[in-house]
Amino acid sequence: MSLYAIGDLHFSTSVNKPMDIFGDNWDNHQNKIINNWKEIVNNDDTVLVLGDTSWAMNMNEAKEDLDTINKLPGKKVFIKGNHDFWWSSLSKLRTSYEEITFLQNSFYKYGDIGICGTRGWLCPNEVKFDKDDEKIYKREQLRLKMSLEAAVKDGCKELIVITHYPPTNDKLEESEFTKIFEKYNVTKVIYGHLHGKDSFEMGLKGKRNNVEYILASSDYINFKPIKIIE
Repeated sequence: MSLYAIGDLHFSTSVNKPMDIFGDNWDNHQNKIINNWKEIVNNDDTVLVLGDTSWAMNMNEAKEDLDTINKLPGKKVFIKGNHDFWWSSLSKLRTSYEEITFLQNSFYKYGDIGICGTRGWLCPNEVKFDKDDEKIYKREQLRLKMSLEAAVKDGCKELIVITHYPPTNDKLEESEFTKIFEKYNVTKVIYGHLHGKDSFEMGLKGKRNNVEYILASSDYINFKPIKIIE
């Protein structure tokens, strides 16, 4: 039983949204991910899916993508990405896909570990950060704390966080997110969102203040789920 992670599947069975603007390595990326997943992941494993799962705009369009992922080996834990417009009704998602855990102000228990998370957002001092971003940034902090508090209350002995956005700005400066991770003694933070070689250096990686930061956007990890815990 192992824990894996992969972000930014960007499946698009029902919509025409090619990803090759980020490089030739995105050619046929959906089949690459499916084949690698089947080769690497076993049925008793768990895969953390870090947002931007489907380009679909609603549940009807997303159904084929979600069905495909649902049939892949292992348990799945989803968080929402900035392009997951199909993610609207949490109750409908949970009813339609009982085998998938959709994190929203909640957590997933993996043994004694609490898997917590939220979408995240742009951080201050990012080039595009404005007043509207400030509101979302603060809201995402609250959602992160709700998720962590639920896991702490349940008695989880270790906390891991998954987010879609990087938890810092592109200068890798401290943020309110990183402060929260350190306050709650989070051991690992796994995120995606960044695409293309030029952007990979804009994500915090490795250990800082006892927190390990892991970038797991699909093109960064060569479209293969990466192992987080044996």
